[in-house]
Amino acid sequence: MSTIVLSLRPGTRRSFRLAGLLLAGSLVMTACGSGGGGGSTTSQRTLPGEAATPTTTPTTTPTTGAAAAVAAVPLSGTVRLGYFPNVTHAPALVGIAEGTFTAALGDGVDLQTSTFNAGTEAVEALLAESLDITFIGPNPAINAFARSNGSAIRIIAGSTSGGAYLVVKPEITSVEQLSGTTLATPSLGNTQDVALRAWLASNGLETTPDGGGDVSILPQSNSTTLESFLNGDIDGAWVPEPWATRLVREGGGVVLVDERDLWPDTNGEYVTTNVIVRTDFLNAHPDLVKAMLVGLAEALALIEADPAKAQADVIAQLSEITGSAPSADVIAASFDHLTFTLDPIAASLQKSVENAVAVGLLDPVDLNGIYDLTLLNEILAEHDKPEVQGL
Repeated sequence: MSTIVLSLRPGTRRSFRLAGLLLAGSLVMTACGSGGGGGSTTSQRTLPGEAATPTTTPTTTPTTGAAAAVAAVPLSGTVRLGYFPNVTHAPALVGIAEGTFTAALGDGVDLQTSTFNAGTEAVEALLAESLDITFIGPNPAINAFARSNGSAIRIIAGSTSGGAYLVVKPEITSVEQLSGTTLATPSLGNTQDVALRAWLASNGLETTPDGGGDVSILPQSNSTTLESFLNGDIDGAWVPEPWATRLVREGGGVVLVDERDLWPDTNGEYVTTNVIVRTDFLNAHPDLVKAMLVGLAEALALIEADPAKAQADVIAQLSEITGSAPSADVIAASFDHLTFTLDPIAASLQKSVENAVAVGLLDPVDLNGIYDLTLLNEILAEHDKPEVQGL
C-alpha cells in the first residue's frame, strides 16, 4: 500500500517524491515494506487531548504554479466540489486555501465549492446532480453506489486515514457502562455512525436506527455534539477530528475507543475520507477530474512539506466556514492522529460494508466497480511510481 503521510503510528517510514511539470513541488508517498530517498516524518502515537510532537524534515519546498501544466491545452468548464469542515478533510481545506485545485484546473475552469456536515448530505447533492466531486467518508460513498445500483459514483482517490474516536464522560470506563446511555454521531448511516453501531453490536449492545435499543444513538451536527456534551445532554460521541480532541480538551471527556485499534488487518489504517465523482461527470470530463487529482496531490505535498502552514490554513478555513476558530493546539493534535494519503485503503472499505449490513443500515451490496483509479494511476505511472489498488 502506498500512502502520503503526515504523521504515523509508532515507527518511522521513509518517503519518496515525484517531481516534474505535473506537480508544483512534490507528491510524497511511502511504500509499505520498502524504502527510498527523501524526507521522513515521525511521531509518537497520541490520543485526543494529548500533546503531539511530530518532527518533519522535508527535502524540498513546493513551488506554487506548475500544477497548471496538467493538460496540453487549456481546460474549460465548471467543477462543483464538496467537502466538510473537519480536519479529516484537511487536503480539501488546504487545497482550497492554497489554490492547488484552481492552479491545476487553470483559468478557464470555474471551481465552485460547497460544504456539508456529513456524507449523507453530500450524497443527496451528488445524486441530484448538483455536485460533481466530493470528499466523503466510505459509508456514504457505499450508500450512493448501492442506491444507484452501482452506476452513480466512482471512488477515484483516497484522502485521509484515521482520526475517529469514541469520547465519553470520564466516569465511563468500560463498554458495559454504556448500556442506557445516549451517544452522538454526525448522521445516521455516516462512517462514524456505522463504526459505533458495529462496535456496540460486537460487544452485545443493540441499537436501532430510530434511537432505541440498549444504547440510544443521536445523529446531530458535530458542533451541536460539542454543545450537547458540554451541557451534559449526551454521554459521549463517536466523532472525527477535530471534534474528538475538542470533546476531550473542552468537555473533559476521555477516549474509550481509538478506531485505529479496530483495524488490525490493515495495521491500524482505515479509510476516513475518499474522493468520489459522479460517474457521468467522470466519463464526460476526464481531463477536469485528472486536474483535480493533481490539485489533491499538490495539497498533500504541501501538508507534508509544511505542516504548520497547512494547520494554519485549516484553522482559517474552519473559522470561515463555521464562524468559530479552533485553537492551534487542537488542530496540531488532530493532525497527529491522521494519515493523509492518495491510497483509498480499499481493504477497509469491504469491512465497512459488512459492518453497515450487520447493523441493518445497508442491504448486501457487491462493490465490484466502485473504484475507478485509472486517472490516479496514470499520474503515478507518469512518474514511475507504483499504482494504488481498488477491490
